Amino acid sequence: MRSTAVAPDAAEAAQGARTGARRRQLLTAAARLMAEHGSPNVSMQAVADEAGVSVGLIYRYFGGKQDLLQAVIVSVLESFAARVTEAIGDEPDPVRRIAAAFAGYCDVIADEREAALLAYRESKSLDPAGRHALMELEIQTAQPLVAAVTDAVDAGLIRAVNVPVFAYQLLMTAHSWALKHWYFGTRIAHADFVADHTALALSAVLRPETRDRYADLLGSLA
Repeated sequence: MRSTAVAPDAAEAAQGARTGARRRQLLTAAARLMAEHGSPNVSMQAVADEAGVSVGLIYRYFGGKQDLLQAVIVSVLESFAARVTEAIGDEPDPVRRIAAAFAGYCDVIADEREAALLAYRESKSLDPAGRHALMELEIQTAQPLVAAVTDAVDAGLIRAVNVPVFAYQLLMTAHSWALKHWYFGTRIAHADFVADHTALALSAVLRPETRDRYADLLGSLA
């Protein structure tokens, strides 16, 4: 008779997937409520109601509201790390890596806008250890973009810009989709937002002799 028992590895993988999905469900509910009402005004019961679970279930995943808030913010930074790396792939051209990294950051902001807003509004309410951990993680998530800008300067493809200033200017631009969504969201499609800001940023730094090489990224500014 054929056994119907599930292999231990498969069972563990299935359990891990269910746990991950439940955790994301809770983080999404918390981000939505906290972005709308502010973390101090959102109870764990309210998060449970929004997620459609018992409040006891939340405490199986998070120790308390500060733990939950920190997890929401960390989830955005972890998305940056994963999706920006994926967006860059094995692209050898540093200027195109800049464009790909910027697009990756913008896509995360668009998909996790409420959580991105929380990172700005509520991170100050975390304890010192939590704030330090977030700052370190944010620095790490910016490294692919910093590295691409550095390589583009070293290769003589763009002007000798202040690398951290230029890289973080792009990051702040990506975040503006969340911070100023009341304006941008009603006036421009997200894809056009990314393309237009990519063109503006690169147009300001590309060397004259390299502009033709990136005409597709510059659009009407080529």
